[in-house]
Amino acid sequence: MTLMRWSPWQELETINRQLARLLDDTGFGTDTAAWLPAVDIRETDDELRVLAELPGIEKKDVHVEVREGVLTISGERRYEKDVKEENVHRSERAYGRFSRSFVLPAQVDADKVEARMRNGVLEVRLPKVESAKPKAITIH
Repeated sequence: MTLMRWSPWQELETINRQLARLLDDTGFGTDTAAWLPAVDIRETDDELRVLAELPGIEKKDVHVEVREGVLTISGERRYEKDVKEENVHRSERAYGRFSRSFVLPAQVDADKVEARMRNGVLEVRLPKVESAKPKAITIH
């Protein structure tokens, strides 16, 4: 069985997204709804791996930064400008800037961080520094 750390912030983000959708459906929401990409953070003995859903965003519009134990992913989903000839009956996709910051659960080697974007998913691999890796201690 895998143990997962519970985060009240994740629950609040989920409630915020659901409330924004509800308000948009009733007509009380804003035209430019703020949005945050969904993120998974996974850990092995050697690294942290962060996966962020960024469909429809070009990699040139995404920025990744690691500073003082905090990973920040930011960027912008640009609005499609070629809709002048279309009548838009419903627009549910959110556009605009986003920024997510995460306190990392282990020390990482910022010089060896790698980021790749494929099929609308950003993958950030953050190798742990040697002192953060678990060590087995022999009992004598």
